[in-house]
Amino acid sequence: MPEPRPRNPDSLFFRHLDRTGRTGPRAAASASQRARMLDAMTRAVASKGYAKVTVADVVALAEVSRRTFYEEFADKEACFLAAYETGSQLVIEDIGAAVRASDADDWHERVRVGIDTYLEILSAEPDLARTLLVDVLGAGPRAVDLRRDVREHFAALYAGAEGQVSEPYRRALVGAISELVQEHVLTAGAATLGELSPTLVDLAWSVLAASQAARTR
Repeated sequence: MPEPRPRNPDSLFFRHLDRTGRTGPRAAASASQRARMLDAMTRAVASKGYAKVTVADVVALAEVSRRTFYEEFADKEACFLAAYETGSQLVIEDIGAAVRASDADDWHERVRVGIDTYLEILSAEPDLARTLLVDVLGAGPRAVDLRRDVREHFAALYAGAEGQVSEPYRRALVGAISELVQEHVLTAGAATLGELSPTLVDLAWSVLAASQAARTR
């Protein structure tokens, strides 16, 4: 069983600390501790698998006390769900920011930027990639329900490409992308996810074009 990776200070959980809305020294310290615990959960799960992770693993990696853990989370499951939901939301925010920063008017280019950003984020955060795409499936029914909600948020990213893309096509696209990225993470590792970019971009263009064609029939 591999040892957990060292803490990455550039992780999404830490880079977005200023977006928590908590102000003042005590609030900032609390937000930092929470971010460390979310990060620790993803590192522990990537190393041992969700079923074998304990609260003791998380507090040791996060360098916080058990009391601090239970001030934030009811149990291991609550911490995992928070890590999954927060990590997903931050990925979505970064994708949206990258697309806006590109100033691209052509929807083909906007889709390419979004997919490339998604792959770059997961490539740089392999433990988060496993949490979002692999380990969530074995974390119980609440995690599966949350995964369904999160995928709807990802699907919404494609709603405005050259007119409204219908919901079934958006869901199909997100499902296909998730499946291909998950398989790559499991077989080749997250570091080389960029290799999938041409395939995923072509797939997205095809699905979105098919949706537009369906609307004109």
